[in-house]
Amino acid sequence: MGSAVWRSVAVWAVSTVTMLALAGILPDFRLQSTDGDSATSIAVTAALGAGAFGVLSSVVWPLLVRALLLVPALVLGVLVFFLNGSLLILALRLDPSGQSEAAPETAVVVAAVMSAVASATGGALAVRDDDAYRRRLYRLSDRRRGQAPPPGALSAPGTVFLQLDGVGHDVLVDAIGRGLMPTVAAWLGEGPGARTTHRLAPWRTDWSSQTGASQLGILHGSNHDIPAFRWYEKDTREIVVCNRPTSAAELQRRAIERTGDGGLLTVDGASRGNLFSGGAEQLALVLSVAARRGRENRSRAGYFAYFSDPANAVRTALSFVADVGREIGESTRTRLRKQRPRVGRGGLYPFIRAFATVIERDVVVAAVIGDMFAGRASVYADLVAYDEVAHHSGPRSRDAEKVLQRLDRSLALIEQVAEHAPRAYRVVLLSDHGQSPGETFHARYGLGLGELVRAGCGLPVPRKARRTHSGAEARAAVRAALRRPVEEGGEQFLPPLPPSEPIVLASGNLGLVSFPDVPHRMSREEIDARHPALLTTLANHPGIGFVLVRSEEHGGLVLGAHGAEIPLDELDDDPGPLADFGPGAADAVRRTHSFPHVADVMVNSWYDPEDGEVLAFEEQIGSHGGLGGAQGRPFLMSPLTLSPPVGAGEELVGAEQVHRVLRRWLREDDGPQVPVGDGAALNDQHPA
Repeated sequence: MGSAVWRSVAVWAVSTVTMLALAGILPDFRLQSTDGDSATSIAVTAALGAGAFGVLSSVVWPLLVRALLLVPALVLGVLVFFLNGSLLILALRLDPSGQSEAAPETAVVVAAVMSAVASATGGALAVRDDDAYRRRLYRLSDRRRGQAPPPGALSAPGTVFLQLDGVGHDVLVDAIGRGLMPTVAAWLGEGPGARTTHRLAPWRTDWSSQTGASQLGILHGSNHDIPAFRWYEKDTREIVVCNRPTSAAELQRRAIERTGDGGLLTVDGASRGNLFSGGAEQLALVLSVAARRGRENRSRAGYFAYFSDPANAVRTALSFVADVGREIGESTRTRLRKQRPRVGRGGLYPFIRAFATVIERDVVVAAVIGDMFAGRASVYADLVAYDEVAHHSGPRSRDAEKVLQRLDRSLALIEQVAEHAPRAYRVVLLSDHGQSPGETFHARYGLGLGELVRAGCGLPVPRKARRTHSGAEARAAVRAALRRPVEEGGEQFLPPLPPSEPIVLASGNLGLVSFPDVPHRMSREEIDARHPALLTTLANHPGIGFVLVRSEEHGGLVLGAHGAEIPLDELDDDPGPLADFGPGAADAVRRTHSFPHVADVMVNSWYDPEDGEVLAFEEQIGSHGGLGGAQGRPFLMSPLTLSPPVGAGEELVGAEQVHRVLRRWLREDDGPQVPVGDGAALNDQHPA
């Protein structure tokens, strides 16, 4: 208690000095009358002002933030500065001398500087005080009174699953080797004084190598009937998009119905920054509940837990502005150097990027810290920063490397917090997919997949090809924060007119072609009868790797260049156009072919196995969603205290198997007993 008092006094003293310094620098901020006052009078005025500002920040600020939770998150970020400045003006008005005043714009600057200085001072003084450090971070928790774990529950270790969105296995290994991620390197026993605590293993995604399919499988045990990031469903006449809140909610419902289980986090779990809840009761920035309204939707509670500290709010807002400037500088540099490949990074993209790399990262990390101090049994959090930047800058760009460095610092903070948590924690690090580099299909050939399909169908092709906008997760997170529907630019959500025209959708380097006027999945024979040149045009195009269609004669059929036609049941003996895509490609294609909502025509882009490049059908130079290269090779990094994910010589294949591994780990060491449903996907046996 005594140390806390002295620390508060020290922070107050530093704030007083800061206010005096700012009063001497800023012309519109004064602490004395126009006739001048003695130094003692000015010092007393500054001390009173700093004290009043500190009290108002501690008492009034949390109430303001809670009242403003109805305001979209990004708007709240803009209001941070003005609210803080208003509190300073109010503090100065409380000064009995009545001599202090500040112009509104000056008050914003003074309040921001004082909040940052006070935060830095308090943090520095609390470093050697474990109890104070714990209390400071505990404020980030949204745990309410009366929710304390039952006696004895904290004797078992908890588990924190941290998903580094889009970070492939090889990218992680390279970053460790180059010293970009010292925290992760230390866990793997690399670097001076390191102690090996974790093991690293790759795993292989399904054909749809994207967050929607992977995370649904990891959290809910089933990604059945997820053919891509977006697809057209003929029975509902709707386009499903994994990062649209309404679609995410429906996909989660279907997975729960199929498995008979609520998800990985049903026992005292927390879901932070994810597309899906995993069955957790504690939610923050979870897209599948973002469309809900009312008190039952607690996903936005993470914003209050973080922004209730004015110093956090100011620091994040300043970092947001800095990252916007960093993105503008980097994109300008690539344009001046005429760097290739390159995609457009203007418009709102710098702000979308900064949301992913700063706001969402800070709020999610703060929520995880709160969960650990609340003693929750299991936490799953998604950090999307790298994925968003790599889409537009490239998976191994200088820009993406800097994001990895900042993510490593977040991991170091979480590791430090684990030492102060009320229970032991096992930290599992994993990714949902990787990213494959390469220029866009449009940039190489001057037309998009949609225009190529129209040409193959004998339909008019616009002179100027329409580019497909990126569907990265951060864009949907921003729209959810702004409470705007996720309707991506240029994307059709109703069948076009006339209805006989095809709907063409892109998911990274995976394309889907559907004919909405035909209620069933069309066969190769039906497509040839209607559009004789379409399949030949697609299969023989140099930017296309292979095409999957249904055949009345052979069932599933893979088409490739030079007339290659391989039935699915013969791919093991003759992989044909799948040969370059590596082991497991045939199984992945066969599984997707069995889905009820697979498109009439599935198109995978060309892939160069030597340099790992693909051609994205979206505006991305780092892409994922189909087969080919690093996008299908994420990683799983687990503590040595847990059993190995698979046996020696075995390979970890598919998000559903990753789910089974994580469930097994939660049951080890007397961890939370996750209920097992009746679904076949929930057994602990490895797939054949």
